[in-house]
Amino acid sequence: MSVELKWLKDGTITSAKGFLAGATYSGIRTYTEDKLDLGIISSESPCTVAGTFTTNQIKSPSVVLDQRRVASGRAQAIIINSGIANACVGDQGMTDALEMAELAAKHLDIDPELVLACSTGLIGVELPMALIRSGVPKVQLTADVNGGHALGRAIRTTDTISKEFAVSFDVGGNTYLLGGIAKGSGMVHPNMATMLAFMTTDAPVEQQFLQEALSKSVDSSFNMITVDGDTSTNDSVIIMANGAAGGDTITSGSPGEEAFRQALNEVSIALAREIARDGEGASKLIQVTVEGAVTESDARAAARAVAASTLVKSAVHGGDPNWGRIMVALGYSGAELEESHVALYISDVCIMEEGRPIPYFKDAVVLTMSGPEISLRLNLNLGDGSATAWGCDISEEYVTFNSAYTT
Repeated sequence: MSVELKWLKDGTITSAKGFLAGATYSGIRTYTEDKLDLGIISSESPCTVAGTFTTNQIKSPSVVLDQRRVASGRAQAIIINSGIANACVGDQGMTDALEMAELAAKHLDIDPELVLACSTGLIGVELPMALIRSGVPKVQLTADVNGGHALGRAIRTTDTISKEFAVSFDVGGNTYLLGGIAKGSGMVHPNMATMLAFMTTDAPVEQQFLQEALSKSVDSSFNMITVDGDTSTNDSVIIMANGAAGGDTITSGSPGEEAFRQALNEVSIALAREIARDGEGASKLIQVTVEGAVTESDARAAARAVAASTLVKSAVHGGDPNWGRIMVALGYSGAELEESHVALYISDVCIMEEGRPIPYFKDAVVLTMSGPEISLRLNLNLGDGSATAWGCDISEEYVTFNSAYTT
């Protein structure tokens, strides 16, 4: 069942009722004009909370702390710094994560156990806690969009743009808002990436359902993007629901279930697409859709393999319709295949059908590949499984940037 969603023109994480946000420049990062590096998102009341986190076995202590607190099912605020990841620094990392949460709690006058702490940036450097101690009191939280926009800027590292969206949806006469922000540009790969995403909703949502809905949504959004094949130590997607808009609690099987799932999915996909679009050095967004797979799992594996292929990324960067590279990636994806059934489309131009190439106007395809978005579609013609993954081209700028990241 499709639900009508309304996208907010200036939507962000403070679009939902009862949420405030703000950010400041604390000195963690090298100063540039309008630079922000420390921020907070807070609810006027405790929330149900859910989260998904990095699958990397090397985890930031901030992630370990947040996993423990999210498991309790309740939270009220998140403090975030950019510039330093608080990872691979030994026991000091947990000490600092706990202090960050305590500093935010004191600033907000709430229970420290209800505060999560997130960090992103350079690995192997301790957090400059003196700067954070002096910076937290300077964070002025507001409930308007400016607070959300400021936080969206503060969480960025190598990002060139902020990623912010919000939608409204109706359930039983109540209008609810769900908004979010995200950061991510490099070290991005399926099964969470070097990214942070935070979402809020004023809908009343039962915690167990909130966690299940978020996990499922992440599988079809943030776990379907890739920039460079690396998975980070700090990846986190967190959603808080405060119920400020009233109404009956949304649970699995309740009248609001489908509307909430759709809102969550659409905002998650929108944020994920922008992360892929903003890949380090990227100039083109690649969308890979796989249809007709035996299972959805096969479709996801195939779509991710094609989107992650360095050779496919290079071909897209050069506007070269070298479709053999797409077939190679499909072949090693692990998805069940029959070559004689495969159909391939580049920008809706059929390149292969029934496993055989067919004539096409190469110049026309090259022209479509010069745009900012490239679509690749594969039909395996074996079943009903389908999935979409997003990636970006790889360029000389990516290599140049990452060859001198710390110098």
